[in-house]
Amino acid sequence: MKIQVIQGPNLNMLGIREQNIYGPMKLEDIHKQMEAYAKQTNMEIEFFQSNLEGEIVDKIQESLGVADGIIINPAAYTHTSIAIRDAIKAVSLPTIEVHISNIQAREDFRKKSLIAPVCAGTISGFGPFSYHLAMVAMVQILNEIEAMKKAQNSEQK
Repeated sequence: MKIQVIQGPNLNMLGIREQNIYGPMKLEDIHKQMEAYAKQTNMEIEFFQSNLEGEIVDKIQESLGVADGIIINPAAYTHTSIAIRDAIKAVSLPTIEVHISNIQAREDFRKKSLIAPVCAGTISGFGPFSYHLAMVAMVQILNEIEAMKKAQNSEQK
């Protein structure tokens, strides 16, 4: 099974920007932790980061037929991007939205996610550990899908 991790704008600045909100950990360190968990669970994982909305949409679309699920931190696009929302909905892959900070405890404009309604769930506010929680959730979702497929196949026989 393969998970596509998509990181939105300014996440390449983790460890530098607003450490009081996002902490000192760099994106590469978060990815290393995710890779370690992926190895433990026999998952393949691929990472992508862009500050450009269209590139994020392209990566979501390219995941169709290649990945089994998506973990996405759309960052600021969470609150503005109908295009990212539509791309997630179009590919119909299990998708988990992740945020390092608790977007519900921040400015009013950050409290509304356009992405959440097309995702299996949202994990927010646990710092970099939010990504680990998303990995655990994705493994569970994909295992449930696999079990349902096996049950359907055995019923058809």
